[in-house]
Amino acid sequence: MAWIVLFVSGIMETVWASAMDASHGFTRPRPVVLFVVALALSMLGLAYAMRSIPIGTSYAIWVGIGAVGTAVYGMVFHHDSASVARLLCLAAIIGGVVGLKFLH
Repeated sequence: MAWIVLFVSGIMETVWASAMDASHGFTRPRPVVLFVVALALSMLGLAYAMRSIPIGTSYAIWVGIGAVGTAVYGMVFHHDSASVARLLCLAAIIGGVVGLKFLH
């Protein structure tokens, strides 16, 4: 169960990062509310997962999911660069996250 919660918490990291961008400096109320809710859920889920998954593993996986998710979101919805080099770097992060899961 902790692994599922950790995965969902990583997705929530992507949500709060995207909502922060959409808030335009915390000037738009709806994205600010989404940011606060997603941030709280993300942190609570990470804290729950850390009860049974080592801190280094859980934090690295949480950050990796959030970083990759946010980068992909930027590529899809904000036309951020999707160069081969960037995609290879994201693949390296995914490889590291998967490796941490299996080496746990």
